[in-house]
Amino acid sequence: MPDSALLGTPAAAGSHRPAAATRRRPVRDRIRQGAWGWLFVTPMVLVLGLFMALPILMALWVSLLHWDGQSNPFTGNVDFVGLRNYRDLIGTDGLTRTLFATSLRNTAYYVLLTVPLQTVLALGLAIAVNQRLLRGRGAARTVFYFPSVTSSIAVSTVFLFLFQGSGSVNRMLSWVGVKGPNWFADPRGVVWLVLGNLGITDQDHPGGPLARHGALGLSWADWFSGPSVAMCTLILLSVWTTSGTFMLIFLAALQGIPRTLEEAAALDGVNRRQLLRHVTLPALRPVLFLVLTLGLIATWQVFDQVYVMGKGAPGNTTLTPAYLSYSSGFDNADFGHGAAIAFLLLAIILPLAGLQRWVLRERGTRHTRKGVRARG
Repeated sequence: MPDSALLGTPAAAGSHRPAAATRRRPVRDRIRQGAWGWLFVTPMVLVLGLFMALPILMALWVSLLHWDGQSNPFTGNVDFVGLRNYRDLIGTDGLTRTLFATSLRNTAYYVLLTVPLQTVLALGLAIAVNQRLLRGRGAARTVFYFPSVTSSIAVSTVFLFLFQGSGSVNRMLSWVGVKGPNWFADPRGVVWLVLGNLGITDQDHPGGPLARHGALGLSWADWFSGPSVAMCTLILLSVWTTSGTFMLIFLAALQGIPRTLEEAAALDGVNRRQLLRHVTLPALRPVLFLVLTLGLIATWQVFDQVYVMGKGAPGNTTLTPAYLSYSSGFDNADFGHGAAIAFLLLAIILPLAGLQRWVLRERGTRHTRKGVRARG
């Protein structure tokens, strides 16, 4: 019997009734389900609103005030200054803008060096401990991850002893005829320091014409001086303590890649470098975005290592916006400037995270969707 005849039978008509009934689900059922969903998530919404959204709004209000932290910021006795705190930080000549620009310069070098180094190191460690033929993989993972679970205060204190002028690092460098620097007392940027040692620039007057012009209260010579020797120590500390955490994230993603892909690539004669480029890295794109975003946020908000290892010394070359915000509020009793620094930092992090997402997006996805719609 032809299919067209079957479509008119009662059995065939009955087979379409569940789908039609599903499409015509009463509106009250959907409302009831939505109400139950909101009922279950309401406690978490209240917690997030109480401990996240409300403090953010309070900090935004404080950034518009000249407040010393001693009175109630929501009464009429506080001095409302509007956007003056923001103008002092980015538009008005003075010490406040100079310190803020210095913290941005220091953190920019910290981010540009720390994030790529810790990402590459974490990916390399994950690939190494993911090898099936590697003996002691569990012990290796534990050793690499151990610095991440150690207190950052304790690790910073240990680094202070290791990198002091007469510490273990300089002692080992002396064994190969290298005189190590006084790591936490040298404010010179490594760019001008290296160029001066090579005789390319004058060590007493680095930068040349770049020292006569600049932005935000700093000369271009200051902007391009590179991280100080002390900041390089902080970068080493950060890479060493965070690579283990990101290694575990990469390791979980690597173990989620189907073995059939690697086996098919091996049958096609693909070597390890090509396998990493054309199979592994594309499969790790979402995880790579996660790692880079977490690293970006953490490095722009670095505070504890700076607090322990010098509080911005030497010469404010390890000063960061997070520590400057803390210092403005709790050391100088100027919570308005401290809150304004925090929101300017947020205004820097969000576009950078969006840029990372745009760079790491799936290529051709938009065109593929358009093609699917056109064929449909």
